[in-house]
Amino acid sequence: MEFQYFKLEIFIPETHFRALQKALQQVDAGHIGNYDSCLSYSRVTGTWRPLAGTNPYIGAQDEISEEPELKVEVCCKAEKLRETMAAIKAVHPYEEPVINVIPLYQTGI
Repeated sequence: MEFQYFKLEIFIPETHFRALQKALQQVDAGHIGNYDSCLSYSRVTGTWRPLAGTNPYIGAQDEISEEPELKVEVCCKAEKLRETMAAIKAVHPYEEPVINVIPLYQTGI
């Protein structure tokens, strides 16, 4: 079965939210019916430990970091997935951004 839509979960510092929002709009992610720029976000706390050879945006090697982040959720069409992922990575400050791509069997779209 091929999926027509995906839900993306993007974890990003709040300081970069507006740049992400604009990037998503430019690739038409979050277009639902007669609306565009549809997304949701919530505040979360992320934790991570940078390992040897990393260059972390926040934190230090071999130390657990814990910081507030936003979890941004947006839908995109399958044919726009690669373009959307590239747009996200272009504005995301993390060396290894967490972007979960979840296929949607059915949507309200």
